[in-house]
Amino acid sequence: MSALPHQYKVTVAGKPDNKLLAQANHLPDLQVAAPVGFGGPGDQWSPEELLMAALANCLILSFRAITKASKFDWVSIECESNGTLDQVDHKIQFTQVTTKAKLFIASADDMEKAKKLLHKAEDVCFISNSLSCTSHFESDVVVVSE
Repeated sequence: MSALPHQYKVTVAGKPDNKLLAQANHLPDLQVAAPVGFGGPGDQWSPEELLMAALANCLILSFRAITKASKFDWVSIECESNGTLDQVDHKIQFTQVTTKAKLFIASADDMEKAKKLLHKAEDVCFISNSLSCTSHFESDVVVVSE
């Protein structure tokens, strides 16, 4: 990892037709629109979904880095983030986020260490740490047959 602080720049452009174009250097363009709940078409990523995707991705990438440093072997992981958007004091904001991680491992002997590393990943996830709403984390570790 390079020294902090890191800077990230995204440029978004739009016209009155409700679709936006998000661009960042060296990345494919991403079309974004309001979600259905705000009158959007429902066929593009929305800022709300992108935030939940950022949270789930950050948790998995944090887990990957932690397990690499710990030399912990695992098979696969799935992560789902669900956010509740509500009105508080005349402002619309996320009031609660629940993230559920499901980790697949090869040996039951690794169950406790797997749970510990999952919770450590949730602890260091900087997207989660940047949110001001209530955040819940649930994890499930599943042993897969070889």
